[in-house]
Amino acid sequence: MAVADFTTTYKESIFLPSQLSSLSSCLSNTRSHVLKPYLRARNVNKVYCSVAPNEVQTPVVPQPTSIKGECYGVFCLTYDLKAAEETKSWKSLINIAVSGAAGMISNHLLFKLASGEVFGQDQPIALKLLGSERSFQALEGVAMELEDSLYPLLREVSIGIDPYDVFRDVEWAILIGAKPRGPGMERADLLDINGQIFAEQGKALNAVASSNVKVIVVGNPCNTNALICLKNAPNIPAKNFHALTRLDENRAKCQLALKAGVFYDKVSNMTIWGNHSTTQVPDFLNARISGFPAKDVIKDTKWLENDFTEIVQKRGGVLIKKWGRSSAASTAVSIVDAIRSLVTPTPEGDWFSTGVYTNGNPYGIAEDIVFSMPCRSDGDGDYELVKDVLMDDFLRERIKKSEAELLAEKRCVGHLTGEGDAYCDLPEDTMLPGEV
Repeated sequence: MAVADFTTTYKESIFLPSQLSSLSSCLSNTRSHVLKPYLRARNVNKVYCSVAPNEVQTPVVPQPTSIKGECYGVFCLTYDLKAAEETKSWKSLINIAVSGAAGMISNHLLFKLASGEVFGQDQPIALKLLGSERSFQALEGVAMELEDSLYPLLREVSIGIDPYDVFRDVEWAILIGAKPRGPGMERADLLDINGQIFAEQGKALNAVASSNVKVIVVGNPCNTNALICLKNAPNIPAKNFHALTRLDENRAKCQLALKAGVFYDKVSNMTIWGNHSTTQVPDFLNARISGFPAKDVIKDTKWLENDFTEIVQKRGGVLIKKWGRSSAASTAVSIVDAIRSLVTPTPEGDWFSTGVYTNGNPYGIAEDIVFSMPCRSDGDGDYELVKDVLMDDFLRERIKKSEAELLAEKRCVGHLTGEGDAYCDLPEDTMLPGEV
């Protein structure tokens, strides 16, 4: 509920600058750090107060007559972080865009972002939420819930359906919105439909976002969608685009921990190689359990080479059969983990998985695709590929299969990446994790 909604009767008074000092009785009853920036921003000397006989009650800041999607509700009352309430520990506001913001994944993610769980308890944020015409009413509901949650770090919320408006000046873009694969839909059709969405969003990011924006692509098929997005954003470093494979990494860690009989925090150096599909490669060769190679702790080679890989690849599908819907909460958690891995220094000797642009990779993987690989970060939002990894014939063979699939997907979307006509020769119609 906006502040203006609390009163039913207003008296409008217009004051000359010389008369503003006489307003102390009105201003003493309001949060002057909210009201004063509002007046400065609009260069007006107009104050609205609720007036009862013979007394001045709590003043009310008027709502603009037209919000135009720039902000939502109470977040239209701009908070000036340079004002008296600023603490020395606060950082500069960062702008975060989320597409598909009315969906189930976002319903879990947005509140984690607003709480400070992702960027820290001293980091104020602005959320810019992108939806569609059909979801706009639900988007308003999301914004209302964010209002009612009273997160002190959440300083602004804006909602809209035009990426050129929503993505303006954002430093992080989390692209979740995508069409799910329907019954009878070929993988090539899904690549084309969702590819068009990410081509348009890439163009919008290129035009209006921060030049160093970090982009996390969640909407599937996320590897090729990330490639499409970066190809349509030539002014943004290709290295800044990520396809989310962190949920696959988390699932792999869980399975190794269960098999070894340890808690999952004992599992490290877990890599997911390749595509976010059933060709993905959970790497047990380089994984460690309690600091020891996983193969030395789990001596069941047959389980590692067969059951482990299949369980991780098909975990999403099993979850759908059990629950009747795809994973949302765990996906949101994995997005949080993926971002925190980029804004927090990687522990010494460890690494994390993310789908990134392959140009210059040290593993011999084909260039010009987005491929999940092991990375480390200094905590500045950037990353470097890990060079000291083991490779054997078993791992190479599986990596090549995922590489071939991504190269075929790339040919399928040539019309969206500026590389000519599409030519689809997918080696097989592999499924996304979670598809039935």
